[in-house]
Amino acid sequence: MGLVILAVLPGFVDPYSLRIVTGVLMWAGLACAWNIVGGYAGYISFGHSAFFGIGAYVTGILMQRDLGIPFLATLPLGILVAVGVAAAIGGPTMRLRGAYFAIATWAFAEMLMQVAIILDITGGTAGLSLPAYLNEFFFYYTMLVVALLAYLGTWYLLERTRFGFRLKALRDHEPAAEAMGIHTTLVKVQAFALSAGITSLFGSIYAYWVTFIDPRSVMGPEITDQMVVMVLLGGLGTVWGPALGATVLWLINRYIWSELGDTTIYLPILGLIIAMIVLFLPNGLISLLPGGRRGGGLMGRLLRKL
Repeated sequence: MGLVILAVLPGFVDPYSLRIVTGVLMWAGLACAWNIVGGYAGYISFGHSAFFGIGAYVTGILMQRDLGIPFLATLPLGILVAVGVAAAIGGPTMRLRGAYFAIATWAFAEMLMQVAIILDITGGTAGLSLPAYLNEFFFYYTMLVVALLAYLGTWYLLERTRFGFRLKALRDHEPAAEAMGIHTTLVKVQAFALSAGITSLFGSIYAYWVTFIDPRSVMGPEITDQMVVMVLLGGLGTVWGPALGATVLWLINRYIWSELGDTTIYLPILGLIIAMIVLFLPNGLISLLPGGRRGGGLMGRLLRKL
């Protein structure tokens, strides 16, 4: 029923509302990607904005007039670059634990944003323009298909395969997982690369959707911050919790913007939401739904690692 509603929704809403729903789908997909590392592997990453920016810039650079590569052809290239970078930095950083890993990923994202600022190929602080394609239906259905594939793929890989069992085993007790013969570093790097690939895919679509990008808009720390809060709000380590958290949080963001004209007040609201979740709803909103899977204290264990 839900899929039918999403499929026919563009025919019943105005362009502005459709754009908001498209944003919900994008953030739901990004929350799903972060949940692979934060919820299933148990590692807090503050560097996912780097992979979002990689996808955006690969698409932006390749679609410029002098190259003119079609949008769809840029998507696999963006994924390959993001996965390659994630694998390269994942080897050393995934050996770190707790706050050390979180700081390392944050430093990596900041470094990459500074590189994008000084490079000519990225347009520097002046930004990069992409060919305009003013078709909200195209971007809505593209986001919808990619988000559904991300969630279904995540559900299968992390809930139905040995890879998912190994990932959850190292999250619950890494020394015990190693004692059982699980190559924990390899599994963590694989999860990090998978998460990076999905994140870059949404970055590529976003760049074509908004037609203009700059380092701050696609690599700013607030991108990762929102992913983290959406996952915590919806339900850490659950399949559909991130989608619920992304929907609620992004609708709040858009309501504040439309009513107040800016999102400055959104930041303290974000902090208040984090505090309320930790204190009163540690398993996320998904635990309030009938049959919703509880996180089993994942948030508490994750925060204690920091």
